[in-house]
Order: sequence, then C-alpha cells, then structure tokens
Amino acid sequence: MANVVRKIARYLSASANRKFDERADPRVQIDQAIEEARRQHEALVQQAALVVGNQRQLEMRLARQAEEVAGLTESARSSLVLADNARASGDPVSAAGYEETAQAFASQLVSAEASLEDLKNLHRQAASSAAQARIAVEDNTARMQRHLAERARLLTQIEHAAMQEQMTQAMEGMSSLAPAGDTPTLAEVRDKVEHRYAVALGRHELASQGMEARMVEVRRATMDARALSRLAELRGDLGGGGGTGAALGGGAAPASLGAGADPQRPSLTKGQSDGEPYGVSEAGGRGAPPPAAGGQGADGTAGAPGGPAA
Repeated sequence: MANVVRKIARYLSASANRKFDERADPRVQIDQAIEEARRQHEALVQQAALVVGNQRQLEMRLARQAEEVAGLTESARSSLVLADNARASGDPVSAAGYEETAQAFASQLVSAEASLEDLKNLHRQAASSAAQARIAVEDNTARMQRHLAERARLLTQIEHAAMQEQMTQAMEGMSSLAPAGDTPTLAEVRDKVEHRYAVALGRHELASQGMEARMVEVRRATMDARALSRLAELRGDLGGGGGTGAALGGGAAPASLGAGADPQRPSLTKGQSDGEPYGVSEAGGRGAPPPAAGGQGADGTAGAPGGPAA
C-alpha cells in the first residue's frame, strides 16, 4: 500500500511539473537560469578568492619565517664569534656561556628552518590551487558570456515566435475555414451581405413581374412619348420663328439667315396651323404642298385618286 502511495505521489509530482513547464513563460525561465548561473559564478569567484588569499597569506608567513631563520643564523654565528674571542682572550667561562647561547640559537634555527620548509611546501600547493582557481574563474566567465549571448538569442527567437503566432492567428481569422468565435470572420460577413443582396434582387424581380409594375411601365412609356412630341414641337417653333413674312411665304428670306445667306437655299416654314406639316419654300415664292388623296394640287385642281393631276 505504501508503495502505491509513493508511486501516485511521484506521478502527481511529475504531472504537475510537466503542466507547469508547459504553461511557464520562457522569458522568466531564461532569467531564472541566468540568475542561477550568476549565483554559481559568484560562489566560484568567492572560493577562488579564498584560495588566492591563502596563497598570499602563506607568502607573507614564508617571508616572516625566512627573516626569522636569517636572524637566528646571524645570532648563532655572532655567539660563536664571541665564544672564540673570549677563548682567545683567556676567559673560558665567557667562552662556555657564548657556546651555550650559540647552541640555543642553533636549536631554534633548526626548528625555524623546518617550519620554513613546511611553509614552502604549503605555498607550492597553494600556488597550484590558486592557478586552478584562476583558470576555473576564467572558464566560468567565458561560460557566463556564452549564457548571456544565448539568452539574447533565445529572447529574440521567442519574440519572433510570438510574432509568427499572431500572424498565424490573424490569417486563420481571415480564412473561411476558421472556427466560429465571438468575432465574425470576413467570409461570414461577405456571405451575409451577398445573401441580403440576392434576396433584395429576388424580391425586386418578383415585384417587377406583376400587373402594377406593367401599368407603371405603360404610364412611363406614354409620358416619354408625350415628352418627345412636345420636344419636337418646341424644336419646330425655334426653327420656324423667323418672323411674319416667313410664316406667310413672302419672297424675303428668313431673318435668321442674315444678310449674306443664299437666296436659293430652301427654308422650312410652318403651315397654316400647328397641326399641318411644314412646307419647303423657294426664294421669291411659296412652296407647293405635297399632293394628297382627294385633295387639291398646286394649281387648285383636284387630282384623281391614283392618277396624274389634270
């Protein structure tokens, strides 16, 4: 039972970690990784500083120990010289005292030289450790620089991926295959407008096929015909309005022709009434109207129907 509980706990932990990694912001994770690398670099630099500091401290102790050895050596040498001088002067007691002092200095000198040798060994080890620490710090510094460059590259790639995702979403929103959402797509709006336009055209087509629509067309055609007729009358008034002499068929040319007009050019004159057709008059005489069935000719005689004039 306890084994099953442990398995379930590990499974839930792994599932939670996976979901967290999927939903976590890569920018925050990159900053966390860089911060952890900086912390490790600071710890390495601190440790290397301790190693190099130990080397410097051993160097100072080594210098002091070497000075002590030199002082003891000089003191022992001076005691021996004094003992030799006292013995040469016939003072054996003083010579023996100086001998004992020289022996004491020699004993201290042996101990100091042993300590100096130990310090030298420690200094060599500290120098080697300090060199390794310096190399480690330099390597980690180069690694930190690569991490920072990788961070910049990853951030740029994340921004590019976000831009591509936004562009993809925009293109999917404009596509007709995009799923329906809160905002209608352009294709949906186009289909709606086209459906409304088609329905309006259909209603107009059905309405134009009824009796009322044909009656409206007939009325419109009648009004157009009357307008054309009236326009023709107005145009005739403008063309035949040359004065009373022109309307009566006198020999003078219409006033609209001017002084330099050709007297032989035919002109249009209005008939006796507004309902009669216009006639063509030559210069200096009235034009003959066209013969009609059962009417009179130009000389006042009646023409036979279908035959020549008498």
